Amino acid sequence: QVRLVESGGGLVQAGGSLRLNCAASGTIVSFNAMVWYRQAPGKQRELVAALTSTVSTNYADSVKGRLTISRANAKNTVYLQMHSLKPEDKAVYYCNARMLTSHYWGQGTQVTVSS
Repeated sequence: QVRLVESGGGLVQAGGSLRLNCAASGTIVSFNAMVWYRQAPGKQRELVAALTSTVSTNYADSVKGRLTISRANAKNTVYLQMHSLKPEDKAVYYCNARMLTSHYWGQGTQVTVSS
């Protein structure tokens, strides 16, 4: 069973930065992709950033240039570095790991951006 634990969320002023962490119980290089999603109140969950096993990345248009996904293989951890945060970035951020047809989810971490 894969376990994902997010951390690093919190309250930050607009224009500020946060780094989210996703610690995996398994070896992250074995996953097809590691993905960050977010869900704002009253909205559907949306993909924010993805990192594949070939180290290619994909970002939502709304976060390009501000958010960066990366990983530390030795720590089995995936990061989401967030800069220039906006009030509309407020959401619960979830880590997702994909292995073939299986998806694994963390419990989420809250990010709040004050204007």
